[in-house]
Amino acid sequence: MTRRTLGILLAGSLVAATAAMAIPVTLDPARDGATKNIQINWSHTKRSSGFVDDTWWATRDRCAPDYLGERLLCGTIGLLTQATGRTFEAKMSDDMGLPLVDRWALMTAKNSPFMRSAHVETPLGLEAVLGFYRAALEKRGWTENDGAVVEPDRAVVAFTTSDGPALLRLVRQDNTTIADLALRKPLAATAKIRPAPGQVMLLLGNKTDEAADITVNERTIRLAAHAGENLMDSDAAADKLPDGQKIDLPPGKYKITLKLKGSAAQTRAFEVAVNETWGLLVGPEGVPLPMRLY
Repeated sequence: MTRRTLGILLAGSLVAATAAMAIPVTLDPARDGATKNIQINWSHTKRSSGFVDDTWWATRDRCAPDYLGERLLCGTIGLLTQATGRTFEAKMSDDMGLPLVDRWALMTAKNSPFMRSAHVETPLGLEAVLGFYRAALEKRGWTENDGAVVEPDRAVVAFTTSDGPALLRLVRQDNTTIADLALRKPLAATAKIRPAPGQVMLLLGNKTDEAADITVNERTIRLAAHAGENLMDSDAAADKLPDGQKIDLPPGKYKITLKLKGSAAQTRAFEVAVNETWGLLVGPEGVPLPMRLY
């Protein structure tokens, strides 16, 4: 092969590759809807009493390519991210003692002296998520109590475990299943984060560099940048919040809207029960990060 012929072939290949990068493609939800880039955050607090307090949260962005070249890049990045995701899921399962459903897009988790909890958002259907947790928790020795409530758009299932009572709550919203799994340990929480009798306490924080507006129960609260960003790290950190970032609510189902300056508003369904305490942190790009604290 002459040098000129080789040059022509290389040039032709470059032109073909460049053209392929610009070929429009039709989005395939089954293939391109998988989550890709992972952001993970973890904090560890050790108390003088010897107890530890661990907090986790993670998000995965979707890759929705418009062109063939972008799809090829997404596929390559996706393979690396899937491996990272499997490692993360295994570590979460081992460290927290709570299973993590597949194809999660957002998760938060808490392990404190009085609570072990996980909040997960996934595109999987409610029936599939309920089936996953029932099977996974049975393998861990949890016993499902009578009286489970299972409806097309929500489910509530109580469990008995050797470590304390546990509850699984599922809500279906906008093609997403929101799963909240919590196990309450025998040690009672301090008065710092316990709600008032018959009420629910909601604590608000902002981890971003922008001001954020959170609307709950038709009440809008403006949070300055980084206001209460460490509220989930421990009950002591939560106790330092000003009264304006603490909301008392009656138990029930709420819609929470979060608006970060310069970003589109995001809305989440939020179901809470009596004697529960929740933290809601404004995460990267205005993503709401709910976490049960008690």
